[in-house]
Formats: sequence, structure tokens, C-alpha cells
Amino acid sequence: MSARPRHRTPAPTGFAPLADEALSPDWLLPGIHPEDWPEPMASPELPRAIWDEALGDIARDILARPSRQFRARLCQLAWRLADGPGDAPARLAATVEIVHAGSLIIDDIEDGSTRRRGGSCLHLIHGLPRALNAGSWMYFWAMSQVDQLPLPSGSRDRIRGALVDALYRGHLGQALDLSVSVGRMPRAWIYRAVVSTTMLKTGALMELSARVAALAADAPPARIEALARFGRRLGVGLQMLDDFGNLTAPAAEARDSKALEDLRNGRPTWPWARAAMDLDDGVFDDLQAAVRALDDQEDPDGTRARRLAAALRMAVGFKGRRQAGAYLDHALEDLRAQVGDRAELSLLAAEIERLEASYG
Repeated sequence: MSARPRHRTPAPTGFAPLADEALSPDWLLPGIHPEDWPEPMASPELPRAIWDEALGDIARDILARPSRQFRARLCQLAWRLADGPGDAPARLAATVEIVHAGSLIIDDIEDGSTRRRGGSCLHLIHGLPRALNAGSWMYFWAMSQVDQLPLPSGSRDRIRGALVDALYRGHLGQALDLSVSVGRMPRAWIYRAVVSTTMLKTGALMELSARVAALAADAPPARIEALARFGRRLGVGLQMLDDFGNLTAPAAEARDSKALEDLRNGRPTWPWARAAMDLDDGVFDDLQAAVRALDDQEDPDGTRARRLAAALRMAVGFKGRRQAGAYLDHALEDLRAQVGDRAELSLLAAEIERLEASYG
């Protein structure tokens, strides 16, 4: 497989219209409580344009952008593997995608990113304060979607609990990701830091997609945990692929490339985990010195970052990609052992193959 990413054009998520519902009077007025104001108002409703400026435009922007939408498809496949009847409730996939979209807005602010899903980051278009508030609001908006699911109250409570747990773990992982630098961290800690950030961030959110589907389908506890474990491992494996694929950055993208972003920020990624485990001291020390130099010196055209990416790719990239592929194969086979040889597993295998190609 070529190291150069083979991008396919993702489709729009289809969830953007839900923002219109969330900002409709039926949803807003109960929380505003116009009946409690000291004098009656002829109309307690603000013009829709005010709410669109505040939140709607930002939510629709991120949700309308092309996305792989794999979390939504995983939710549907997990529902079927949990023996849910028919199709999973549409709001179930929307809940997970809204959480993910909100996390992307906040992640881009914290990383100083410039590009997201084929366009400028939301904080660059709408301003940092509004984007930050919108990203946070989307977490709670997702919670409100759970109340609309056509499920027993006990199932909705368990799904809400899974959402809270995923957000809690994700913010733990993000805190670690933002606070450590692989250029200055002792080598002995790097592998554990990468494992922790990946499991807590990507693993927890992908696990959520499978877990909420199994909970909604009222699957037995063993089936819920098997599907949740697969989702967690799937998130980790795909993050491995993404991290190794991002070591290839076209020169034309220079400073705007997300492929160089983790290197410039000294983030603990899977290439660094492999380097810490596999490389001789001298080679590893040179790589650490290079990432410190990115932090300490100007790199206006991205030359230093691309040079470091190439060195890291040559040192660990091929072995790392094989590791990621084997990890994903094992995750799928372990799920097969738990649920049997189901047709949905072939669909999952095809999705994984498609995603492996898109990550490069």
C-alpha cells in the first residue's frame, strides 16, 4: 500500500438539520420560562437569526462538512450485532456524531489548528469565544437527544451514563495530550503516555458508538462489553493508522498541514511510541532533539517538520503500519469469537479496509 494518503471524498453527515430543531421555540422556550418574568411579553421568542448567529450557524457548519461518518455506521452495525430489531434509532447515531463534532471544534482551538473537514476551522470563521461555547454546548445538545430516543427510561439513563463516561475520559486524555511533549518527556514514559491518550480520547469515543447501540438494543451484558471492547480497539487501531499516515505531508501544505501539526506540537503519537520502544539511543535522542528544535525555532515553511516526519517515517513507519493492521485484524477476530460468524462482520471488515486506504 502506498504511503501517500488516497483520499476519498467523504459525504456530508446529514445531521445539520437537527440544529434547526434544537433552536426552535418548542425546544428553547421551556428553558427560558417566560411565565416567570414580572410582566407578560407579547412574544417571548427572539428572531431566529439571533439564535443562528449565537449557535446555529456554527453547529450546522461543522455538521454539514464532509465526514467519514464511521461512528454512525458503527452504531448501526453494533445495533444489528446486538440483535436490535430493524434499524437503530436515527437519533442514536446523531448523538454520537454531535459529541464528536463538538470535540473537534474544541480540539482545534486547543491545538491551534487551521483546517478541519476540508475548510477553515470553526474558531477562525466564527471567532474563538463563540466556537468554544458552541463546541461545549454540543456535548449537552447530544445529551438532550437521548431524551428523544424511543426507548424505555432505564435504557436512556444507561446511554446518558455512557455519554458522561466517554466525555469524562476524553477530557482526561486531552489534558494529558496538551500537557506533555515527546521532545522533553523521559523516554521510559512515552509509550505509556501514548497508550493513555489514545485509549482515553479516540478509544473512548469509538467505544461509545458501539456501547450506546448495544445498550439501546437491550443486549445481554456480555454482548454489550464485547461490542464496546471492539469499538475501543477499533478507535485505537484507526488512530495508529492516522498517526502513521500523517507522517506524509505534501510540501505545498507547509504550515497549514494537519499532518505536521502533531509533530510541531510535540504530541505523544504512535510513531513516537514505536520509536521509544525500538530505536537505538543515539537515533532516538536525535529525533527528540529535532522535535525540541521545532518548538524552540521558527519553521515558517514547514521544512523542519517535514524533515522530522520523514526521519520518523523511515525509522518506524512501516513496522508501525503493520502493527496497526494486525491490531485491527485481531480486534475483528476477537469480536467474531464473541458473536459468531455474522454477516455484519464482513461489513465491518470492508469498512476497516476502506478506512485503512483513506488514512494512507
